[in-house]
Amino acid sequence: MSITENITIVNSELPKDAILIAVSKTRSIAEIQEAVDYGIRDFGENKVQELLDKVDSFDSSMRWHLIGHLQTNKVKYIVGKVYLIQSLDSVKLLNEIEKRYAANNLVANVLIQINIGREESKTGIYEEDLPELLESIEQCNNVKVSGLMTVIPKGTFEENCIYYKKTKEIWEILKKRSYTNISMKYLSMGMTHDYKAALSEGSNMIRIGEGIFGKRNYNNN
Repeated sequence: MSITENITIVNSELPKDAILIAVSKTRSIAEIQEAVDYGIRDFGENKVQELLDKVDSFDSSMRWHLIGHLQTNKVKYIVGKVYLIQSLDSVKLLNEIEKRYAANNLVANVLIQINIGREESKTGIYEEDLPELLESIEQCNNVKVSGLMTVIPKGTFEENCIYYKKTKEIWEILKKRSYTNISMKYLSMGMTHDYKAALSEGSNMIRIGEGIFGKRNYNNN
């Protein structure tokens, strides 16, 4: 099926107000443009350099999301370039984001990435380390948290639901608390192979790559 046909199918399954992010890593400008022509404005990239290579090819209506691990030495390159950093996972990274955005008199909008499956191969903060990060966020002037993001282990629909339900529970707890710099607007859960489970557990932001663009060709770039 075509890119537009795939987007139509995914959109038909989205609840009202849920956001579809087209994951455009390894995708060509032409492929992204086809999604833009359909009406998609939210695009996710995993690597800073690839994101920067694409930003200038499109107008300011695009909302770029950094969804991959962000190294502290790369933060300076994305200031003013991204709509949402979805991978805040440490106090060290928080401090670098705060420093770089303060230097440019800008505010960074971020999501906290939680490693809910406790996989060593994945980034994200463990649940028990959240309080320290939340306390540090409250001391910031140039970072605003607007929700949570997670990437879960591969599994069955039922197994996926367990992880997504647990993440939603954390999101709900934080949503009820009163913070200065933290709100729980977005719950970024679900990718091509598990987004239906994520939506069933309350996700309001899904990140779809192959489900929109087809199988990746890592030789494109």
